Amino acid sequence: MSGPGPRERMLGRLRAASHDAAATKTLPLLDHRIDVHFARRRPHSAAAADPVAAMQAALTASHATVWRATSDEWPAQLAQKLSEANIRHLLLDSARAEAAALKAALPAQLKTLDFDRPLEEWKSELFSGVDAGFTVARSGIAATGTLILAPDAGTPRTVSLVPPLHIALVYASTLHADLHAAVHAERWAEGMPSNLVLVSGPSKTSDIQQTLAYGAHGPRWLWVIIVDDLAGGMR
Repeated sequence: MSGPGPRERMLGRLRAASHDAAATKTLPLLDHRIDVHFARRRPHSAAAADPVAAMQAALTASHATVWRATSDEWPAQLAQKLSEANIRHLLLDSARAEAAALKAALPAQLKTLDFDRPLEEWKSELFSGVDAGFTVARSGIAATGTLILAPDAGTPRTVSLVPPLHIALVYASTLHADLHAAVHAERWAEGMPSNLVLVSGPSKTSDIQQTLAYGAHGPRWLWVIIVDDLAGGMR
């Protein structure tokens, strides 16, 4: 009988390391040092002082289209922009309250679609006939202009990755100064979803002759609406 293969040996070393007494003592100290580092620098960062402005500036620098709106304003504003951009097919999750508010404001000629079928049944239509996908971000990282998306059955990763235009709504109250703050505030260490999608701008690559190109590996355009749900208005 043959011995354990490379995979089994690697997993065995990882299991052994997880019970190592030295690691048990070292990791909390390392975590503390990281916490202290960010605690010292965060009060001096623009993202901590004004996360909404920092989020907008970082996303704009990454070639995203960003605007601020109140919870009452954004559906009509987005509907108008979609009409001006000649968007005809919009992918969204009708079960969400934000999607219902948007659908009520859309012009009659704009068709909405739900991701309610297995991908194999409508892959051709999805890749060639859907103009835009609408998502609601779980939160955002102001320092880097990053959207944190938590895909689910109604809004799988495909909604933000396949259509040429990705539209994301993020609430001002969910913005974190930096990734470290997001990890702690949302308690990622206590249990994460099966995957998170981090979006910091339209898809881009410089693989070919070091020429920057948009849309090679995902959406060519990113629109972000920052909704003011903070007491006293937008900071």
